[in-house]
Amino acid sequence: MPTNANRQFLDFEKPIKELIDAIETSKNQQKKSNIDLSMQITALETQILEKRKEITDNLSSWQRVQLSRHPDRPYTMKYITKMTDDFVELFGDRNVKDDKAMVGGFASLNGETVMLIGQQKGINTKMRQMRNFGMANPEGYRKALRLMKLAEKFNKPVITLIDTPGAFPGLEAEERGQGEAIARNIYEMIRLKVPVICVIIGEGASGGALGIGVGDKVFMMENTWYTVISPESCSSILWRSWDKKEIAAEQLRLTADKMKGFGLIDGIIPEPTGGAHWDYDEAAQKLKDYLIPVIQELKQKSAEQRVNERIEKFGKMGFWEEV
Repeated sequence: MPTNANRQFLDFEKPIKELIDAIETSKNQQKKSNIDLSMQITALETQILEKRKEITDNLSSWQRVQLSRHPDRPYTMKYITKMTDDFVELFGDRNVKDDKAMVGGFASLNGETVMLIGQQKGINTKMRQMRNFGMANPEGYRKALRLMKLAEKFNKPVITLIDTPGAFPGLEAEERGQGEAIARNIYEMIRLKVPVICVIIGEGASGGALGIGVGDKVFMMENTWYTVISPESCSSILWRSWDKKEIAAEQLRLTADKMKGFGLIDGIIPEPTGGAHWDYDEAAQKLKDYLIPVIQELKQKSAEQRVNERIEKFGKMGFWEEV
């Protein structure tokens, strides 16, 4: 977790930065003058918590998109490290190569062996390039499917953590069958005999999210988004400019509360006050506490029942009118 000195702040988080700077100033004064300023520092810390709550209680859709992309936000591997024990990462699609944008493997979650799969973004420039900014190639989706089938073979639940700006749109990815790989995953995931839980932990964009997003339960963390296109791309298509991205974000209805209202997700997982980037341990614990009872609930059902309910659930999605 970044220290206060290394934290990065979004525009609407600047009031929090000012309070943190005031605390650092008070601590320096206390050291230099030997005057006890602990009460003043405690009061400022309380103000920070209040300000974090105030800001996140009044976020616009675009601001939630910004939070989901926060450079300090925990990614898939951070959640795996904080939530589980004995993670064994598995590599390769057994066809072309290992896609570093998609990670997965067996781990122990509260004593239960599960298969964890998710997109991984990089934490610095070098890592972002290696992870392709969390945009998987066809090999990534084929690796994910291989791991799901492996989990099915050993009758272990599958948990996917979704955080991607989309599947990689490059020419070479299309040549190797990006669309087919995603479509195959959707087809196979709906028929998996083991419990499948999908959680959007950051960005949930387009087919890149859907490629590992079909499950018995689909959840979103509080400050995430899930839609067919990013606000910037939507703005550039409709208005030929990225300047309308805030309007596009509002019109896309991409936030967790809207998705829950549409019946496209099953629940919203709360984050630490101010967002997951403020406390990795608390964010991971909240996610873990949400997952454990859901796994136990799904295990009580037969494989056939889970598959039938999954098909029915996704078949009912959407609104339409017959004229």
